[in-house]
Amino acid sequence: MMDFWLPLVFVGVMGLALLMYVVLDGYDLGVGMLLPFADEHEKDPMIASIGPFWDANETWIVLGVGVLLIAFPQAHGIILTTLYLPATFMLMGLVLRGIAFDFRIKAGESQKGMWNRVFSVGSLIAALAQGWMLGSYVTGLDASLFGLLFSLLTAICLPALYVMLGAIWLMIKSEPELALKARGWAKFAWLPMGLALLLISMATPLVSARIADKWFSLPEALWVSPIPIFALLCYGWIGMALFERARYRPVLMFFALAAICVMAALGLAYSVYPDIIIGRLQIHEAAAATESLLFVFWGVVVTLPLILGYTFFVYRIFNAGALKQGY
Repeated sequence: MMDFWLPLVFVGVMGLALLMYVVLDGYDLGVGMLLPFADEHEKDPMIASIGPFWDANETWIVLGVGVLLIAFPQAHGIILTTLYLPATFMLMGLVLRGIAFDFRIKAGESQKGMWNRVFSVGSLIAALAQGWMLGSYVTGLDASLFGLLFSLLTAICLPALYVMLGAIWLMIKSEPELALKARGWAKFAWLPMGLALLLISMATPLVSARIADKWFSLPEALWVSPIPIFALLCYGWIGMALFERARYRPVLMFFALAAICVMAALGLAYSVYPDIIIGRLQIHEAAAATESLLFVFWGVVVTLPLILGYTFFVYRIFNAGALKQGY
């Protein structure tokens, strides 16, 4: 029984960690990509809006990759060996962001603009690399022309989601003038994000006949139909909130966008299962020895609540007045 359930538990923990990363670090990557479109006096408040949170946000990707390494070493080796180049670019982007974030505080006014640009470029590089890695993973690490084109499509599309997250985050955290501008950015990104999700949803079944069968054969299609329907409803509601004059709380818009991410994650999990690498390696084949998983399990039992608690603590403490900090 342990042989069956422990790998699934670790897959669930890994999926949760990566989902939390996409939503939480996604908005601060989005804010970074929006910096070039802001006036100079708006850039400090934009950075301040993510200042207390971005370190905590990046903790989730460390947990996700750590679980992959420890619980599924064979899959970790295949994935990171195949994706070493985009993974390297992602790390370079994150390093550039970290350097720019610290240096822009200490730099004089003459150099702050340069570090703002470095922060923005680092955010874009990280987002593009993550999109490429996601697209490559969905294709089963396919290196054919179709696989490369799909990875390119995902690399272009994922930043649109991050920009939407970043714009709505700024609507929540900013003063009225900047919040109004952020609403305009969100309006501009809303349609490209929707088209991106549509294109990826249409292309994904082409990647694998098995995935197509799981989504379009009866009765399975009826059981999973609530996933795209709920995502479409959330997307439409966000559009109404952005374009209609009626007032909607941006916090609810952020949660609606997060719900779309959750639906996408559920759809991906349904498509991939029981594989951990589509068409190449199954979850239970890639799992470490049961004794090793059981040992690590108790570490995760301690670590995961600590990370959740730390994240909740940071957001609760710094929820108010983040714009007043000297970031």
